[in-house]
Amino acid sequence: MALLSCNNAAFAYDGRKVVSNLNFTVEPGDYLCIVGENGAGKSTLVKGLLGFIKPCGGSVTMGSGLKVNEIGYLPQQTDVQRDFPASVYEVVLSGCLNSLGMRPFYTKDHRERAEAMMDRLSITALKKSCYRELSGGQQRRALLARSGSTGYYGNVPAHKGYKPP
Repeated sequence: MALLSCNNAAFAYDGRKVVSNLNFTVEPGDYLCIVGENGAGKSTLVKGLLGFIKPCGGSVTMGSGLKVNEIGYLPQQTDVQRDFPASVYEVVLSGCLNSLGMRPFYTKDHRERAEAMMDRLSITALKKSCYRELSGGQQRRALLARSGSTGYYGNVPAHKGYKPP
């Protein structure tokens, strides 16, 4: 069963339809690349796929037990976000926020996920570094580790030794 399906999906930005008649499926192990010119609706599409905005037509369906909070997302950064006063570890660990539910603290599993993603992206040595003092590339790697610390690649736990193809 597909992890994600779009059936004639359409999304709008500021009341203007920017993506329409979208039909595709994402199967386990697939890569999804979204390419287009500035203003073509790429970010709007991603926000729609993640459930941040509702489709203005058609449907987006999660399958195979996939939940929106299990999808890692690396958004565009603003200047304010680049100046965020947290350690690399705190930024990466914050990728687990959606799975906390009503718990006020991160679990051992959450911390292990964050450590595994920092190791996977070779940024463990930056663990205690202040995020805002990193180079742009290091910041992107920290945010990529954050998106991966949701704990899943497709429907396979990332912290259980799974390496995507």
